[in-house]
Amino acid sequence: MWASPLSLTGKTVSLVPLSQDHASDLAEAAADGDLHQLWYTTVPAPQDVSAEITRRLTLQDSGSMAPFAILDRSGLAVGMTTYMNIDAPNRRLEIGSTWYRRSVQRSGINTECKRLMLTHAFETLDAIAVEFRTHRLNRQSRAAIERLGAQLDGILRAHMILANGTLRDTAVYSITAAEWPTIRAHLLHLSDR
Repeated sequence: MWASPLSLTGKTVSLVPLSQDHASDLAEAAADGDLHQLWYTTVPAPQDVSAEITRRLTLQDSGSMAPFAILDRSGLAVGMTTYMNIDAPNRRLEIGSTWYRRSVQRSGINTECKRLMLTHAFETLDAIAVEFRTHRLNRQSRAAIERLGAQLDGILRAHMILANGTLRDTAVYSITAAEWPTIRAHLLHLSDR
């Protein structure tokens, strides 16, 4: 597989292949702030974390996803993220299905996770572009993506039906290989602060 499971380690966070061993920590993480109650996201309810891990691992087996558990310095799983919509022939992928427990949001963990994943995508996988997608109304997620330096490609209107029956307009962002050196410098600067 082009984007196969691996571990990535930074100063404050590690990304490791997702497994059922992380279910207990991640159920606690999902309960921190009742993230599953945000109607415009797809964070699993604490009791559904194990099923979500199974779903992501099934997609990994098909080659369309490489899921990670996000571990803090202590080794506690504080969230999940993935390489997804993997398009190996066109050397494109999406970083998405990311969520963090409320208590680590805005702590710098997201910036470091994205730097690690982008570095691997552009410098090891030789990706041409990396996408990010979120609900048009998810202002917190859009601000985090824009803070990374990703550019808005556009809005896919009425793109998908959410579990509550509403239609999701999807904001699509990307970073291209040509932009990566500048974005890398930007992310290193953010991490150093």
